[in-house]
Amino acid sequence: QLVQQPAGQAAAAAAAADGGAPDTAGRGDEWGEFLHLPDQKFFDFNEICEEIKRETDRVTGKNKGISRKPINLKIFSPAVLNLTLVDLPGMTKVSVGDQPIDIEDQIRGMCLSFISNPNAIILAVTAGNQDLANSDALKLAKEADPEGERTIGVLTKLDLMDPGTDASELLQNRVIPLRRGYVGVVNRGQRDIDDGASIASALKKEQQFFKTHPAYRNMLNRCTTPTLARMLNQILMHHIRDCLPDIKNRITGMTIDIAQEIEALGVPTDSMNAGHLGGILLSLLSNYAANFHNAVEGKGSSADGIEMNELYGGARISYIFTEIFGRSLMTMNPFDGLSDDDIRTAICNANGTRLSLFVPEIRWARQHLPPPVCNPPAIPRAWNLGP
Repeated sequence: QLVQQPAGQAAAAAAAADGGAPDTAGRGDEWGEFLHLPDQKFFDFNEICEEIKRETDRVTGKNKGISRKPINLKIFSPAVLNLTLVDLPGMTKVSVGDQPIDIEDQIRGMCLSFISNPNAIILAVTAGNQDLANSDALKLAKEADPEGERTIGVLTKLDLMDPGTDASELLQNRVIPLRRGYVGVVNRGQRDIDDGASIASALKKEQQFFKTHPAYRNMLNRCTTPTLARMLNQILMHHIRDCLPDIKNRITGMTIDIAQEIEALGVPTDSMNAGHLGGILLSLLSNYAANFHNAVEGKGSSADGIEMNELYGGARISYIFTEIFGRSLMTMNPFDGLSDDDIRTAICNANGTRLSLFVPEIRWARQHLPPPVCNPPAIPRAWNLGP
């Protein structure tokens, strides 16, 4: 991750790292931090390279092994733009050293897991001195981004092309078109790295190469590493601008939901006396009764929207009585266990000395009469009584 750090703040960071001592070592305005070494700052970038090698050997071994575990590094500098970059391994056809037999499939799956993210910009790096149609990077990028909307072609080694040839047609996006086009860069060679050439000198050398080359000097807007960095930063800014309204709406909705939940929980009771706690208890009981009444009357609402998905509350009770309980009553025979003589005797006993048009209902509640049995069928779980 690249973090733009205003000049002059490295001294303060160095002083903090040294326990408040002033920075007298002249370590400059650039440093790096590793996630696996949270309390250590690296002001020498050669030490950063050595630490990357040590961590790679520790995780994967010293015989060209691979691992999905990333090495997280933050670079703070006034000469960079705010970007988050993921350096993925190049495609390997044949396993060497401690690499597994299916090294190609593993690297392919690892790359796809990163570039399939719709918010990721794919940098398809291809050597300019090879046929672009044989690029593994472009082939893999096309699988994850068929429309080419988030793919940038990066052409390297333009200084190693055969005399009389150039990549101007590629940089003009005429061979294999991409929505965001191509950018040409010239990096340090192995000899430059062995000789200890700095990044700053390499950038100057790259700038001089493109300015003096007859095919590239008129298309500097598609060349050099700083141009690529600015392009990526602009894409990041535009993406943030496009996504910001949706993020803001989601945050607002979450804030409202949390505020309602906090309001439903009530005020804290840690510092309240017994009198206030009694009032809080009565308030909770009152709110519970009101919510229960609203649920029965069909006026309640819930955060999870249960009223839109299933019956609950009063509608649930109504369904039980009108559908389940009603059907159960219709299947019952009211005269089960009663003979005609039992019914005739019960009517006579109910009349007593009076003549009655209607038989009193209390007579059918006598203990020796079998009570009606109602066994409603099992109620589906989807019909809950409450939210």
